[in-house]
Amino acid sequence: MNPKTQTNINFMGHRKLAMIISAVLVVLSIASIATRGLNYGLDFTGGTLVQVSYETAPDLEVVRSALVDAGFGSPVVQSFGEDTEVLIRIRSEDASAEVEFALAVMAALQTTTDGPIVKQREEFVGPQVGDELTNKGGVAMLFALICILIYIIMRFQWKFSIGAVLALIHDVIIIVGFFSVTQVEFDLTVLAALLAIIGYSLNDTIVVYDRIRENFRTMRKVDSVTIFNTSINQMLARTIMTSLTTLLVLTSLLFLGGEIIHSFAEALIVGVIIGTYSSIYIAATTLLFLDVNKFDLIEEKKSDPALDAMP
Repeated sequence: MNPKTQTNINFMGHRKLAMIISAVLVVLSIASIATRGLNYGLDFTGGTLVQVSYETAPDLEVVRSALVDAGFGSPVVQSFGEDTEVLIRIRSEDASAEVEFALAVMAALQTTTDGPIVKQREEFVGPQVGDELTNKGGVAMLFALICILIYIIMRFQWKFSIGAVLALIHDVIIIVGFFSVTQVEFDLTVLAALLAIIGYSLNDTIVVYDRIRENFRTMRKVDSVTIFNTSINQMLARTIMTSLTTLLVLTSLLFLGGEIIHSFAEALIVGVIIGTYSSIYIAATTLLFLDVNKFDLIEEKKSDPALDAMP
């Protein structure tokens, strides 16, 4: 970056305030998760799946509104194969009432069209499937964090791995806490967004870490705080451009992508904002608390015994 255009913001001067804000958000998120829990979607709670066929392609928003008006909570409505085929998933934990439930769904759907509606199939997805998905999702996230820890240790140094993992844990807790506070439905698309956020946040952290490492090797006569501020300012334009372009796409998906990916886009928007923040004030600040210095990053020159023995 051209030094004339580089910013000179004292990020590390606000690190204590940022850490306090992060601690408050994490505590509130954990408290909300423990008391309010998450509004789990059909993937985790079980429910009824109904596939129907219309004569002409229906308006999915009209179908969804009709089901909501009939008292079916937050149904998932999507096209399945052809435009005239519609797949409906509704939360229902009572398998014994599946027939009556499906009849009520068909009655609600009939209000959306004057033509006939043919029921193709109906299934009950039990909550035990949701338990399995929950366990596998948790294992997947744990495995991802362990792999990240090993990768950072191999590429940088063990102190860097602690900062990176703490930043990722910070991001995940706050995002899950956001869904707990707002009670937005938490389904597999949100879980997929969490895994995507781990990758996005890690990439941002790696870029900052790489610049910090290079500056420790070249800026020998300044303190660590100056090196950290310089490194973050050097990467600030790149970070802002990446975050803004990503947010533009996600905002379009949020408002124009439909109900199916609404939660996915919402999770990613929160994740991009929190991930960008944590790369600076969690990942980088942790290195200062761990007292990372040039001796951690600059390899000492090994002496040659043969040369040392020479007079």
